[in-house]
Amino acid sequence: MDAVLSRPRSSFDLADDAAYRHWRDAKLARRPRRIEELVVPVADPGDLTSGERAALLRAIGRAGFAFYRLLLRTDDGALPRRLGAQLGLHRLDANWLAGEDGISRIAVRAASDGPGGFIPYTDRAIGWHTDGYYHPEQRRIRGMVLHCVRPARSGGENRLLDPELAYIALRERSPRLVQALMQPDAMTIPQRTDEAGIARAAQSGPVFSLDEDGCLHMRYTARTRSIAWKDDAATREAVAQLQQLLADSPWIWRVRLQAGMGMVGHNVLHDRSAFVDDPARPRLVLRARFLDRAGEAPWPNG
Repeated sequence: MDAVLSRPRSSFDLADDAAYRHWRDAKLARRPRRIEELVVPVADPGDLTSGERAALLRAIGRAGFAFYRLLLRTDDGALPRRLGAQLGLHRLDANWLAGEDGISRIAVRAASDGPGGFIPYTDRAIGWHTDGYYHPEQRRIRGMVLHCVRPARSGGENRLLDPELAYIALRERSPRLVQALMQPDAMTIPQRTDEAGIARAAQSGPVFSLDEDGCLHMRYTARTRSIAWKDDAATREAVAQLQQLLADSPWIWRVRLQAGMGMVGHNVLHDRSAFVDDPARPRLVLRARFLDRAGEAPWPNG
């Protein structure tokens, strides 16, 4: 079984520029240049061949995620869980909007029901974010599967950016930007209340941090309401630079998932454009979020 990718912690040590440059150069050398390099045809998502699995892991190792395209359509609602398990994703984040199986069925819902009050369950655009940015540290979302059952009639495009590339871009501009975003109180999500009281406590934390295995983790949202950034000049500058990066980075991928396509990998930066549904066949995406990070080939030569 492939080892889970572990970055040497010194790669992200702002005082160890040599280790960072070694990791950066290897990362950029492996970076894919065409989206076709990230698309893997899959015959049976519940039983990957060794070649399919290796190709998915290779793409994840290079870009943070992979796209798969099913050769045959399936109505298996457990597909995200079954596929993810073969790539090291086991611990589902069973959030309260997910089904009993821990998988969320993302479709437009009436505003009066529970999910309908949240923007993923509307046809509106969703800004840049990583999933679970409002979770405490022990519930970090590290991996995910998005499977398209039916696309919208038009729209619903995703943009994606590897957080490691975002880190590189900011550190190249100035290590001070990264340092500001690694502060433990850089970004605070205020508490959410409902009719029963506090539904979710306020959550402060860094934007960039390291997992126990030395991998970089990112929590971020572009929303301007229900968020409080640390009120100092360094953080304000870092946030502005990150926003500029997300507006014009050449490393951003764009994809509109078609029926039978999906994305699997790490919890990368992503957004979603607004869309128009076909009333007879409304957009439906299955989403599974995991506390695990997808397994990868060993770094940097796997």
